Amino acid sequence: MERSAIIIFQKNAQLGKVKTRLAKDLGDHKALEIYDRLCEFTHRVCSQVAVDKFLYYSNFVPEDKPRYGSYHFKVQTGIGLGDRMSNAFLDLFSAGYQKVLIIGTDCAEINPELFLEAFETLNHRDVVIGPAEDGGYYLLGMSQYFPQLFHDVNWSTSEVIIQTKSNIKSIGISYSELAVRSDIDTLENWQKMKSLIDEFEGK
Repeated sequence: MERSAIIIFQKNAQLGKVKTRLAKDLGDHKALEIYDRLCEFTHRVCSQVAVDKFLYYSNFVPEDKPRYGSYHFKVQTGIGLGDRMSNAFLDLFSAGYQKVLIIGTDCAEINPELFLEAFETLNHRDVVIGPAEDGGYYLLGMSQYFPQLFHDVNWSTSEVIIQTKSNIKSIGISYSELAVRSDIDTLENWQKMKSLIDEFEGK
């Protein structure tokens, strides 16, 4: 039986340490509140996808963990984001998974159908990418472990997806892209996407 999984990368929710660009406009407390809402939204969406979920915290596994069924909790390892993501993929492929997706907690435009489309894409492509409007990506998926995808990438810049595609092409593997989505990092992003979160929460 084929084994598929979603990796969720999440910062520990600490005041002044999350959504720092939002905090410049809204303050640390409001930024933390928004971050908590985005995390809750992400987990509720992921809980509707019938695969294993691995929540990788940035620093430690807190006592107050989400309770959404088939969740496993781990701590990210490595120096820098690329190293941490690469190690998480290696963990799961080494454990016998055949299709693995990774996401963060910044996108209010994800839904269960998007994940199903990504897994389906991996039936005929080596890699699937969900491009973000800011030049990064909100989702990356692989049908096997390709550590080269994380080499020589300037993380948290507008060059991320260009450099990732360059790595894909340099090793000669196939890929497809999902629809472009927005990450919520700035006040403008939040004002644009807040209604999606409100609607999901029934507000």
